[in-house]
Amino acid sequence: MPQLTHEEFERLVVDELDLLPDDMVDGLDNVIFVVEDRPEDGTMDTLGLYDGVALTERGQYGFGEMPDRIVLYREPLLELCADLEELRDQVHITLVHEIAHFYGIDDDRLHDLGWG
Repeated sequence: MPQLTHEEFERLVVDELDLLPDDMVDGLDNVIFVVEDRPEDGTMDTLGLYDGVALTERGQYGFGEMPDRIVLYREPLLELCADLEELRDQVHITLVHEIAHFYGIDDDRLHDLGWG
């Protein structure tokens, strides 16, 4: 299991986010990315979370809305991975997975696409 401080992990997330295709991230309007150590319930089974209203479910949405959040959980991701390369891959997969939820793609469809 790799050992990364919160700051080192955040840097890794930013690096992986920068590697995502432009057409995937250009539409992310009013979304922030957050790193937390683990979910509030303390579980180690959750790697990431999309907290917001998917584009496909939005009605009136505009100025003054609180930003949607994509959260990556540092401790579960570190525990899951054997080395830094595997961690980078899993962060990448988790980012794609949570961004897909922003676009309204559910877990079943993500599984069909190989991202679930």
